[in-house]
Amino acid sequence: MQIGKRKQALTDEQLMSLEKPARYTGNEINMIRKDYRQTEIRFCMCFPDVYEIGMSHLGIQILYDMFNRREDTYCERVYSPWMDLDQLMREHHIPLFALESQDPVKCFDFLGITLQYEMCYTNILQILDLSEIPMLTRDRTWDDPIVIGGGPCTYNPEPIADFFDLIYIGEGELVYGDLLDCYKTCRKEGKSRQDFLRDAAGIDGIYVPSLYEICYHRDGTIKQRKALCSSAPETVKKQVVSDLSNTFYPEKPLVPYIKAVQDRVVLEVQRGCARGCRFCQAGIIYRPVRERSLEFLKDMAVKMLESTGYEEISLSSLSSSDYSKLPELVDFLIQESREKRVNISLPSLRIDAFSLDVMSKVQDVRKSSLTFAPEAGSQRMRNVINKGLTETMILNGSKEAFESGWHRVKLYFMLGLPTEKDEDIEAIAGLSNEIAACYFEMPKEKRNGRPEIVTSTSFFIPKPFTPFQWAAMNTAEEFSKKRTYLLGKIKEQLNQRSVKYNCHDAETSEIEGVLARGDRKISEVIMEAYRLGCRYDAWTEYFRMDLWEQAFKNMNIPLDFYTTRVRGDDELFPWDFIDIGVSKKFLLKEYHRALNAEITPNCFEKCSACGMGSYELGICAVNRG
Repeated sequence: MQIGKRKQALTDEQLMSLEKPARYTGNEINMIRKDYRQTEIRFCMCFPDVYEIGMSHLGIQILYDMFNRREDTYCERVYSPWMDLDQLMREHHIPLFALESQDPVKCFDFLGITLQYEMCYTNILQILDLSEIPMLTRDRTWDDPIVIGGGPCTYNPEPIADFFDLIYIGEGELVYGDLLDCYKTCRKEGKSRQDFLRDAAGIDGIYVPSLYEICYHRDGTIKQRKALCSSAPETVKKQVVSDLSNTFYPEKPLVPYIKAVQDRVVLEVQRGCARGCRFCQAGIIYRPVRERSLEFLKDMAVKMLESTGYEEISLSSLSSSDYSKLPELVDFLIQESREKRVNISLPSLRIDAFSLDVMSKVQDVRKSSLTFAPEAGSQRMRNVINKGLTETMILNGSKEAFESGWHRVKLYFMLGLPTEKDEDIEAIAGLSNEIAACYFEMPKEKRNGRPEIVTSTSFFIPKPFTPFQWAAMNTAEEFSKKRTYLLGKIKEQLNQRSVKYNCHDAETSEIEGVLARGDRKISEVIMEAYRLGCRYDAWTEYFRMDLWEQAFKNMNIPLDFYTTRVRGDDELFPWDFIDIGVSKKFLLKEYHRALNAEITPNCFEKCSACGMGSYELGICAVNRG
């Protein structure tokens, strides 16, 4: 298809005034070109963060490829403008534009926004504002795009429900086709925008927030959720791909001209996780475990390396060690890498003999750092979170890593977990010290200088659809005290010179906790925070706790109602209308087992009847058989 030369949305002079002009020019390797005049639907896919992060997101690459396989649809992209372009666009009244055509986003039929992280919520308003699209769905007409959200944060869409016409619950490869066909029919039949939203609500996995009304008790908790029309279902069921080896995957992923966060081919080996960590939302919402076939992965690896020219390939999943064909896949990739001089990256591995053996195969020349996530220092606390690790396993894995040639180990822990005591925090320092000591137990001739133990802590944030969704969260002040206490304990250790301590920001975590479990009232706070100047809240240099606190105050909404309050067993949550397969009854049982520090076997060892078996997919189908 012959396509004429497009007109750039920014002049050369404007582009050259920006920090990284390539963020906004498009024309990347493998970018898809269509004449939108010969298509019926224009879909703009958005990642509400800076270009380098958005370009690293596999989900957008999959959907971009999927949409553009339809002859009637042209899918383009937009990312959050960095602060320099944000200012320039406001000063010169330039509407936000898509990369492919450089046309204004407001001219599209759909604006699809990936909801990957709660701290990007003010960036969503930035996108709508700069696009000249009304922020609230009630103010939009057919002259505006249909704004739809998807991604992990949709599992509690209520804090941002007022900004979205539609929310897609589940894995995006399934019902978008039905939605686009519904849209075409409604436009051809001359139906109203509201008629389309009502019709869309009848599609599995599609949630239309404006078709529901929320009633509250006097104490602020939710009393009732009312559907405002017959087409709005009581529950919205998560969409799950049944066969990951027979679905969409980009053979020619986009390759940017500037360095992205994930500057490599990403090969997703499986979805879901069987481990059952009680703090982990992803481990619950992406159940059940489903693998891609070895042949599919081999084929995709070859095609993507050829089409991109990348010099590294990364295996992606929540727990790559659990992929049943990992040794065979790694052996194949090693052979390919020798021919193409490609590096292999293996994140999400456990430190055990099997994983270290696999790692040694791909890092036999130069040993980089190993990453390990014990999550908690004491055994009691690891039992509380159902981590499934003992101190013996951790220390033995560390010894084997050091003996295999690694000398730098990154350790990840959490502070503020339910039932946490001072001795649990101190145990983080003790475990870090013990791991360093393992290195010095080796003969001197086997050592390579001093070990580097990098101990990092984040702050526990209760998330929807986890056993800890009922739990209280610490305040920023409490988090800061715990961080200071741990640092002091690390400095008391014998091997403290070998241990470096890093910590996440406490105030950011507190706001994330509100956004994670908030209800619709929080949308007023988000709008006010944006009005006050909040942007790029996930970036430490731009996060403004004072503005967020002012926003809560201005809206007369108590922040601590959403953080420090323990939820009652029978409380109705904002997200309870979503059916993810895993039952609330199971999650509550797991919460009480956690409070008693009782372990639940992982899905490989025993089926715990979480409710996901109703899908009869992946590991659930095996267990049932």
